[in-house]
Amino acid sequence: MFCCLRAVRSLKLSTKHPQLKIPKSHMPVLDSWNNPCSLLCLEKILLQCILQSRTLSGADAINALRPFYFAVHPDFFGQHPKEREVNENSLKRLNGYLENLQKPGFRSFKPTQLTFYVREREPNSSNVQESFSASGFRAVSFTLHTRDLLSTVLDILNSCSLSTEHIQSLNVNSQTHKEAKSAVNRPIKWDKTYYSFTGFKDPEEELEQAQRVETTLISWLDGNEASAVKKLKKSLPLRKELERLKFELSHQLELSDIRWQRSWGIAHRCSQLHSLGRLVQQRPEVLKNVKGRTVVFTDRSGMSAAGHIMLGTMDVHHHWTKIFERLPNYYKLQKRLLFLEDRISQLLGGIQVIYIEELQPLLTLEEYYETLDSFYNKLCDSRLPFHPRSLRGLQMILESDRYAPSLHEFGHFTIPTVCDPATLQWFIFAKAQEARENLKRKEEMMITEKELIDTSTEKFSLDRLYKEPSVSSAQMIDCCKRLLEESLPYLQGMHLCISHFYSVLQDGDLCIPWNWKN
Repeated sequence: MFCCLRAVRSLKLSTKHPQLKIPKSHMPVLDSWNNPCSLLCLEKILLQCILQSRTLSGADAINALRPFYFAVHPDFFGQHPKEREVNENSLKRLNGYLENLQKPGFRSFKPTQLTFYVREREPNSSNVQESFSASGFRAVSFTLHTRDLLSTVLDILNSCSLSTEHIQSLNVNSQTHKEAKSAVNRPIKWDKTYYSFTGFKDPEEELEQAQRVETTLISWLDGNEASAVKKLKKSLPLRKELERLKFELSHQLELSDIRWQRSWGIAHRCSQLHSLGRLVQQRPEVLKNVKGRTVVFTDRSGMSAAGHIMLGTMDVHHHWTKIFERLPNYYKLQKRLLFLEDRISQLLGGIQVIYIEELQPLLTLEEYYETLDSFYNKLCDSRLPFHPRSLRGLQMILESDRYAPSLHEFGHFTIPTVCDPATLQWFIFAKAQEARENLKRKEEMMITEKELIDTSTEKFSLDRLYKEPSVSSAQMIDCCKRLLEESLPYLQGMHLCISHFYSVLQDGDLCIPWNWKN
């Protein structure tokens, strides 16, 4: 009790402070500093005022973040799988952070670094949902270290350059937006003796320390190993079930592979395989044409540009059945598509037209065929003078959301479908030699990457080492080389994912950024 009284006496109180609104009925207490009973009353009043000045309900937070969700929601990145996966993982971690903020008595807050791909806004649109363009987006990274919902919401919106004006209309105890923005600066400051007597940690001191000290790989593994091991052990029975289901269905249907476009949890994947298994039992005749094919569980049903059978996870058996029944027609369209790629190659000096799943938007077979057909007609009209077979050995991909040609570090050309023929010709001729060098370097890099993954897996006794699609081979190589210089007993038997941030996934996989700090 004596500690509390000393703490309250040491409080630097300003009764005119805009955020500390003390009712007139309580003002007589302020004149009774020497009365212990009055001090106790004062302590209760001050704590109540502090809490009220920063209150924001969970529903208010969701409403306030509505523009943010529209800007980063994975459903709007259907044609950009890499960016979609980054946003999915970051949203999971953000939701966990917001949930912890709402838990009573929760004190263990660690700075959380997040990366989002934010859709660009259209300049003249008043509708929140329609004010974002479908093509342009930018990467935004920020670190959350706030301890209340209001400050967190403001940090997120400001980091993404989104308006915070709508927060004024929220019922945050009649607090103005200007006051809300300054809440993170803690205008009501307790004297240092308060923390000395009570043993509580000084939030300002913790914040400064978090900003000074960057998360290191060793410290993060040390703090998260136990949680990851617990989740991994819990997921082991489901992992075995997933392997069994995948093997049985692949063998029964003679499939080349079964994949998932998104990083769904193990339980979700098992559910999807059970659903496919039931369809096999009920309608085995419709799956007679899947031999040698790859089945991909994704957001929509059809056939992908790469020739894989796509099963939409939100579709029912009726939709899947239609896709399997249409497979003969899809195979015919695929033959026409391959012929079209060959014709384009002949017109462009023998350069190979390819489709790279990891780098290109997810397109259906019909969408990709339309893209190729449009580009082919444009080439026929322009009659570009490429010498036959002069560009053999080179590769190119077509994209409809670009305007200028480019050369990828892996050696393939990225050609916009709207590219001017003359510009296209000049660019390919100018970059041909560099493209050949990049292709050779790509082969060497892929070999080096595989060797480093195998070596790292063996050294740390990992159950699995893999990377997210958005991590390049060069980044993976750099990461593995530095990992091999360390002694990391934490990793034994774990699943390690090389990503862009630290995270423990729901099934116990450890995610670390490729550029982790030591």
